[in-house]
Formats: sequence, structure tokens, C-alpha cells
Amino acid sequence: MTVADPVADTPPEPATSREPVAAPAPVVQRPAVAGRLARRLTVPAYKSAAVVARSLPAPVAERVGRGLGTVLGHTMRGRRAMVERHQQRIASGQLSAEQLDVQVRRVFDSYARYWVDAFRLTGRSAEEIDSGIDAEGAHHVDDALSKGKGGILAMPHVGAWDYGGAWVAHHWPLTVVAERVEPPALFDWFCAQRAANGIRVVALGGDTGPELLRALRNNELLGLLCDRDIAGGGVEVEFFGERTTLPAGPATLSLRTGAPILPNAAFQNGRRVRGEIRPPLVYERTGKLRADVQALTQLLAREFESLIREAPEQWHVLQPLWPSDRQA
Repeated sequence: MTVADPVADTPPEPATSREPVAAPAPVVQRPAVAGRLARRLTVPAYKSAAVVARSLPAPVAERVGRGLGTVLGHTMRGRRAMVERHQQRIASGQLSAEQLDVQVRRVFDSYARYWVDAFRLTGRSAEEIDSGIDAEGAHHVDDALSKGKGGILAMPHVGAWDYGGAWVAHHWPLTVVAERVEPPALFDWFCAQRAANGIRVVALGGDTGPELLRALRNNELLGLLCDRDIAGGGVEVEFFGERTTLPAGPATLSLRTGAPILPNAAFQNGRRVRGEIRPPLVYERTGKLRADVQALTQLLAREFESLIREAPEQWHVLQPLWPSDRQA
């Protein structure tokens, strides 16, 4: 969550008459005050929500999540419009107005549940986390690590990725990349929540690459949410029938280190989570790095399409993702 910087007031135009000009009334910097207040309240609000979520019995927390989803779906109008576009793309434009409305409500219900489940993770033991997930394909991780080059768990923003990450971190060393959020204290709190479950967090930025290379050389896992080109400068692929860009990081790291890319997702499944780890991507290099990165990223995009189509209502991308989204 970011808070926009206040826009400075434009200075008054200079007087052109020799008549006395009254001194301008003091400008009340309401946007600045509101921005500071929002920053000050953001972290306590998240902490309070986490305390409440952890204190509720699971059935009650589930109902609270559904109610929150309804509120978000009605108040986040810009996000709702973007979700409508994304869901129609997944369905190849075949959803009726009524079907689309139902699907969008499901997306916001799932998104709210993600937050409730993420808040409830802290303080849960490895045994409790294990008992709430049905994991498929864990042997692909063991096979990857047996080669000594680490592994790259590449995933879309689907379902319960924080829960899946916590489960992975209780079984293998895991490093993830996180986008910085404002205020910085909120980012620090998010990192502390993940660290409590054994997840090492690296902030997206200039020093990200060396940290990730170090983890792979130590034969560890990377967890990369990579269905959004947040930093820009990604590689062009076809994704759900339209051209866009996805991050080049997973493919570049794989080609540089030999670490396999394992597409995966953690789906909400009733009150449980279903983890799906797929076999590593198979690609024969051409020797031209740029072409290899593009082709490998395109293979990953195809896997993401397949994973998202398993539960399209659980795809939590509420932002523009294709160039046409930004033009809409």
C-alpha cells in the first residue's frame, strides 16, 4: 500500500497594482497532514487486524473474510474494473454480465481470505501448518536440490501463497523477494511476519540479484511471485492471448546458475490449502542469452496460464497487467 506524496500548493501570482495587497491567508496543508496521519495509522491497523484474525475461531474468521471481500468489491472500484478485464481474458471473453459479476465477487472473497489466512499464520507451528495443506509434487523439490544448484519456485499471485511459502520454509531453506511498501515500518512488519515462519525476505532493488545468486549457490530455494512486471524492463510474452511483459529474473537466474524453475501455486481448498509443485521447465538453450530468456519466460507464462485456469477466482492481480489495461 502506498500513500501518494502531497502536491505542493502553487504560489500566488505577483501583484500588478500599487494598491496595498492583503497578505494571503495561511495555507492549511491538509493533504500533508492526512498523509502523515495515514502513515502513522497504517502499521497499527495491520497489527490490530492480525491480532483479531488470530483470536477468532476458524469458522468466524472465514465469515469475516467473506464480509471483508464484499466491502472491498464495492469500494475498490478501479480494482474491480481491472479484475473484470482479467477474468474476461482468462475466459476468452465468454463470461456473460451475470457470470462476470459472480466471478468478480469470488475474486474479492478469495483476496480477503488471503489476508485473513496470512494474518493467522504467525505463531502457528510447523506441525499446524503441515496439517492444513495437501502438497502435491514435493519430490520435484527434492530432485532439484539433489543436483546441488538450488531451485526456483516460480508462482503467480494465486490463492494462499503466504501459506504455501510458510510450508516450504519449514521443509527447505527459502528466500523470497518482496516489493517495498510504504511506510517502511509496514514493510519491516511484513518481513518480520514471514521471518517468524522461517522465510528470508530480500527487498526488491539494486542488491536483489547478488542475494538471490548467493542463495542458489548455497543450494537453497527461491520463491518468486513473477506474474507481474513490477520493476519494468521485463521480457515480452504472450499471456492469455495478449502481449505483455513478465519479469526476466527467473529465467535469467536459471540460465546463469543451472537452477531449475519449478512452476507452482497454493490454492485455497475449502478450509485447507492445496499446494501444487510442477516438474521443472525443460528448455534447450540456443546459446543466445536474450533469446533464451524470452523463450524460457514464455514457457513459464504458459504454466501460469494453466495454474490460474485451475482457479481463476483465486488470481489476486488487481492492477493493470497488459498495455491495453493502462489505456482503458
